[in-house]
Amino acid sequence: MGWIILLIVLGILLFAAELILLPGITVAAIGSFCALAGAVYVAFTTVGQTAGWVTLAVVVVILSILTAIFLRSKTWRRVALNTNIENSLDNMPRASVGDEGRAITRLAPMGKILINNQVIEVKTMGEYVDEGSTVEVVGTDNMNLIVKLK
Repeated sequence: MGWIILLIVLGILLFAAELILLPGITVAAIGSFCALAGAVYVAFTTVGQTAGWVTLAVVVVILSILTAIFLRSKTWRRVALNTNIENSLDNMPRASVGDEGRAITRLAPMGKILINNQVIEVKTMGEYVDEGSTVEVVGTDNMNLIVKLK
């Protein structure tokens, strides 16, 4: 009887991990299925037919309840990462090729500079620039400014 309960608990934990952490068919889903099927099999073979059917019913009810709970939208709102992206082209940093700034962090090869009274994350063309060095904007690449040591 202890093995049956242990397998059911293990199967439910793996099923919950599958729903919350690892969506899709993964090792957790396969492990959950194997543990729950094993619990039902052990109940049928060792305890008897009545216990097997009861175990199967318990597993189905618990999985149905868990699925219903996790499919409710309020559950996912508590678990989901709610981050607003506020950057757009309208509030992107303004800097042009030829503008000069000062590195406020080490550029290795990415870092932050102070240019036109704005702190902007930039990248170099592979060189390392020490903090406090003067840099010059030489171009852009996918919304990133590219700078070189002045």
